[in-house]
Amino acid sequence: MSYTRLELEQRGPVVWVWLQRPERRNALDAATLEEVAACFASLQTRFETRVVVLGGRGPSFCAGADRKDPPGARMGADDATARERRYASQLGRRALEAIEALDAVTIARLHGHAVGGGFALALGCDFRVAAEGTVFSVPEVDLGLPLTWGAVPRLVRDVGALRARELILLCDRLDAADALGWGLVNRVVPMERLDATVAELAERLAAKPEIAVHMTKTQLRAYAAAAALGDVTESDGDLLFAASRTAAARKSFPG
Repeated sequence: MSYTRLELEQRGPVVWVWLQRPERRNALDAATLEEVAACFASLQTRFETRVVVLGGRGPSFCAGADRKDPPGARMGADDATARERRYASQLGRRALEAIEALDAVTIARLHGHAVGGGFALALGCDFRVAAEGTVFSVPEVDLGLPLTWGAVPRLVRDVGALRARELILLCDRLDAADALGWGLVNRVVPMERLDATVAELAERLAAKPEIAVHMTKTQLRAYAAAAALGDVTESDGDLLFAASRTAAARKSFPG
């Protein structure tokens, strides 16, 4: 499969998946999210791949939704059917779920900015390694939107309701050290050590007994699912669609 928004790099049992829009700081449009979902689904049957790294080319991991060409632009298109609008509203959730559903171990390689939807994609990964100076933020509320894509329960799972509430409602930025302290990332390293650190972690994981790693990931995913009984993120797209029609959201996303 060929991609226009992603670049895949095979390094033995490790695949590096790069968001490839550096001129837009890897901002997410519909095409990017479609490709992320398709790419991670296709990796499910590449059984020789033990670890998948998700990173971003250029100065940032991901600056969030492309405000000039937002991923849900088709939600408001005059010629879109009701089902197409609902499909467009769920693109981010589908991409995040494809990352989380992958049986291979996943690592988010973070630098520059991990904002909004980009931060959400990182939440789908098993490990997160950030460079010093990385900025994390969830600006959706200030942009007139709720945080959707299934990111809210994942934040609550990782940092607890108190921290999640603060991060989502106040929209404050966190630096890498704070993200480490909050439990949002596993490691923080100097930028010049980022690739080597991620590669070393990936190689360590890939060298472990395959079936034990696979079953352990399955266990962890099952426990997370059990904790999320009553999950209502299926309606996240409907929330996004409703909020996107407000004046505040239209001002934030003029495209």
